[in-house]
Amino acid sequence: MADSNEMTINLVVLGKTQTGKSAAGNSLLGSADFESRLCPSSVTTRCSLGRSGRISGLIRRNGRESALRVRVLDTPSYPHSALGKQQVRDTVRAALAQHFGEEGLHLALLVLRADLPLCPDESHDTVQLIQELLGPTWKDFTAVLLTHADKAEEAGYSEETYLHSASSTLLSLLSTVQHKYIFLDNHNSIIKEERNIVLRKLLNFIQRNNYQVLLKHSKE
Repeated sequence: MADSNEMTINLVVLGKTQTGKSAAGNSLLGSADFESRLCPSSVTTRCSLGRSGRISGLIRRNGRESALRVRVLDTPSYPHSALGKQQVRDTVRAALAQHFGEEGLHLALLVLRADLPLCPDESHDTVQLIQELLGPTWKDFTAVLLTHADKAEEAGYSEETYLHSASSTLLSLLSTVQHKYIFLDNHNSIIKEERNIVLRKLLNFIQRNNYQVLLKHSKE
């Protein structure tokens, strides 16, 4: 946070193939930095960093409005259709150190599809990856993004009724990360108003952590 009138938040998106990680990253950035398309195999094969422009009207610090910048690290899916689990782990770990080693990571965003049930084995794989990458305090620095929420809405579910009907695996995961979750409408999340709602929720999660960061290298 070099400029006192500007704040940068650092995020990484993690999840399975075709959950919408790259699309979610684009929504947060308000851009099309990451390739996102329907494909029978994993689209993302390497990590890439996207940066937003200055975003106004979302935060005030010390009694004055501050600009916000968002940096999102997109990652290969885990498990991956072409890369081994160890390859994905090593690739993501190296990218986190490269891009966020100086300023630290504010939040890892675990991307899940709201229109598909979460099964225990799927949850275990991704949570294990996050634990290995972030360490013992991962629960404090992880939030869940539920993509394709528009499809759940079309099926007649509000957020409340959706959670009431959700699998015990999903409910347990949400409880583990202290109920830090956001529903993301894949049709409208790129719209400025929708994007700002999501960013405000993420800022609230970060504020609850007192703006602490993970993975920051200590300078000699």
